[in-house]
Amino acid sequence: MSPHSCKLALAATCAFVLAPATFAQAATKSVDMGTPIANQKAMQALGADVNAFFPNDITVHRGDKVQFVPTGFHSIEFPKKGTAPLPLAGPSGQTIAGAKDPAGADYWFNGQPDIEFLPAMVTNQGWGKTFNYSGKNQVLSGLPLGENLKPVTVKFTKNGTFTYYCNIHPGMKAKVHVVAPKAKSPSKKSDAKRVKRQVAAALKTAKKLQKPTVGDNDLLVGNGGAGGVEVFAFFPATKNVKVGTTLTFSMSPGSRELHTATTGPGDPEADPNSFLGKLAGSIGGQPPFDQAGVYPSDAPGTVASLTPTTHGNGFWGTGFLDASSASPLPASGQVTIGAAGTYTFYCLIHPFMKATVTAS
Repeated sequence: MSPHSCKLALAATCAFVLAPATFAQAATKSVDMGTPIANQKAMQALGADVNAFFPNDITVHRGDKVQFVPTGFHSIEFPKKGTAPLPLAGPSGQTIAGAKDPAGADYWFNGQPDIEFLPAMVTNQGWGKTFNYSGKNQVLSGLPLGENLKPVTVKFTKNGTFTYYCNIHPGMKAKVHVVAPKAKSPSKKSDAKRVKRQVAAALKTAKKLQKPTVGDNDLLVGNGGAGGVEVFAFFPATKNVKVGTTLTFSMSPGSRELHTATTGPGDPEADPNSFLGKLAGSIGGQPPFDQAGVYPSDAPGTVASLTPTTHGNGFWGTGFLDASSASPLPASGQVTIGAAGTYTFYCLIHPFMKATVTAS
């Protein structure tokens, strides 16, 4: 056989050997962690966002990969089989001591656990990394800290249905179905159609959430609906009341968010060095948290009288509110308006959310 014939035979042999491997090459699908970028302007026009994965249900072959793309402030965790996902925050192991309000009085929550982000959520940064997952191990992205984060890629090595979670928004979860390499699986085009339907449903829900029914002495802190849709606003945004009125600030039952209702000196968004600005900065920035933003300003069961001198400077807050029945956090807080004036309430976690109450 000539050298030329040998080369042809070798090439044909290589093609025969490589063809099956090429045919079985692993595919990669993608999931958006939050509202897809292309749909965010439409959602923002409604003051809304979606705490959900898009698509919220996806099927891949064993050996395939899924890229989880950070399109919002979300995390991802595939827990080890038989374990629950990690919470976002919890007791740090320290006890609060020496915390005083602006008037110099001891806060009621001295002696309570200091609450902080779980260390694993800060230190375990999985962005831009690739993990294998079989259900016998944990995959954790950690908090989305920093700019221009890259997707977390997960390769699925075992058949089964696996549920994954966002640690930041309780109730935000989805599934990955892993099937055998030769089993039927929806195409990427089919997945895209499902995302389109999911987005359309979310926009429809966001429109319905714009005008909730609220009681005469109630304010709704955000408004959540089906599919993880959340409108980031107080309802109503302005309110006139008589001195002596007791107001109730409540979470929407369908919410997957954490919110607060907090009043005091300063605009936390416009003036980060103000009293409220520093409180909000400790919650939204690097730990440690200022516990005056985490806990209610007044002991549970106490309905404070709000005046310009409450706690020395007109400070009052609900602390963290959570609608989840599984959470130890309250879903509402009450305060009595004790003096005439204008009081602006903010969410320390989302400082652009505010409501103005005028008392006479």
